[in-house]
Amino acid sequence: MLIHPWDAPHDDTEWQQWLAEHDFGQLVVNGLPGEPPFAQPLHFAYDARRGDIATHLARPNPLWEALEANPDVVLSVVDDYVYVPGPWQAAPDDPPEHGTPTSLYAAVQLRCRAHVVDDPAEKAELLNRQVGHFQPEGGSARVAVGEIPYGRMLSGIRGLRLEVTGVRAKFKYAGSKKPEVQDRIADRLADRAGPRDAAARGHLLRRRQA
Repeated sequence: MLIHPWDAPHDDTEWQQWLAEHDFGQLVVNGLPGEPPFAQPLHFAYDARRGDIATHLARPNPLWEALEANPDVVLSVVDDYVYVPGPWQAAPDDPPEHGTPTSLYAAVQLRCRAHVVDDPAEKAELLNRQVGHFQPEGGSARVAVGEIPYGRMLSGIRGLRLEVTGVRAKFKYAGSKKPEVQDRIADRLADRAGPRDAAARGHLLRRRQA
């Protein structure tokens, strides 16, 4: 992922706060020799304090052999993306039709060392971390080995603890454009009011003020 200086996060807090509100991404695992990579969509629970991620997958998932052969993986999360038509991006003195269309988006890529968890008690702990993240208000029984309703399901999954070893983050929101162009894009996003337009506009204005 190319990250220009104007698209880089201002500090770690920026991407950490964004990631705290995004907990679904794609786990990218190197394929076995001669095979393409695996890209597995999944929910996850990221713990900034611990520097790791809790998740799990079904035992029959075909990526396990490749993951155990090479535990270095990337968890990719992308959201708040919008398409920007060319005329919105035209320089102040250029004709609108000379503007270049582009995409605006936020992305965080976490490089991780994957640790496969098969011990039943450790799997239960990982699952409880996930449930606690997604259902902080409660409403579900805790996972415990040998106890209903979830204990009997533990054998059907394998846990994954992803130890974060590196982070690449990008907030591509017209940071290289002149203020007049940024204002125009923000106004057009407000007028269009499509899916994710408000979030993208918020990033553009927030980063400009910073």
